[in-house]
Amino acid sequence: MQAGVVPKKFCRIDYQCATCAYDRAMRHVAAENRQLKEKGTIPAGRRGRIVFWKDKLRELPVWKQPCLHHMIGHIEFRSCTHDYECANCEFDQYFSDQFAVHAVVQPVDVLDIKGFKIPHGFYLHQGHTWVKIEEGSTVRVGLDDFALRLLGPLDQIQAPLMGKQLEQGRQDISLRRKENNAKLLSPVSGVVTDVNPELRERGSGVDVDPYSEGWILRMHCANLRQDLKHLMIGDQATEFIDQEVERLYEVIEETAGPLAADGGYLGDDIFGNLPQIGWQKLTREFLRT
Repeated sequence: MQAGVVPKKFCRIDYQCATCAYDRAMRHVAAENRQLKEKGTIPAGRRGRIVFWKDKLRELPVWKQPCLHHMIGHIEFRSCTHDYECANCEFDQYFSDQFAVHAVVQPVDVLDIKGFKIPHGFYLHQGHTWVKIEEGSTVRVGLDDFALRLLGPLDQIQAPLMGKQLEQGRQDISLRRKENNAKLLSPVSGVVTDVNPELRERGSGVDVDPYSEGWILRMHCANLRQDLKHLMIGDQATEFIDQEVERLYEVIEETAGPLAADGGYLGDDIFGNLPQIGWQKLTREFLRT
């Protein structure tokens, strides 16, 4: 709409174009029209006027071509200096890095499911990792509150190095607590672009917010839309955590006997307080590894 391709259309998914059906449809029509024009045919009707939004903006004088960060509302007006080839733009790289750091330290709205936190707008994997979509096809990945409180403070979270290709459902991230080791299933497929250096150095205590400063890594995902089909969000994620809590109660009672029916919630460091359950049993049951 801002480029002038369509008269009125507002974004309702926070500019996450990789998951937008409307954006995909527009790109498809624009590609068809471009091919027709290359063959010497002029597309007819309203559909024939659809072009790539970048091509539409390139019709403006160079000094009037707005930077994408201005169009999204992140900054005051700034003209694009790289012909909308953001991958070659040092400002885009700098701003994206700074914006990502700023965004991750902001408080996250969460729901309370029987004492366990689940964030709004995050996708959950059944192995208790989460995915937060950022700019384009970049996502941030971390360990959810359920797993952190289940296993207690971790001595080390070892993520793959930058440039490593991860696969959805593969055991690509390692956890360690003293002599106990475990693996996390990667929630999506993609290439690692950043690793949380503080987490690598100090592990993850139960006092760390797993949905902000407790993130593990960032990834660029080429097939994000397809991967998201296998994750949970909203009511589906809420129901999943609720079922996991009930299953946890069952596992605890199988080993430690009936819990007191006082209406309270489970505390932090469940493994540390009930080591008789067994590290292997907890990771097998709930991390699915």
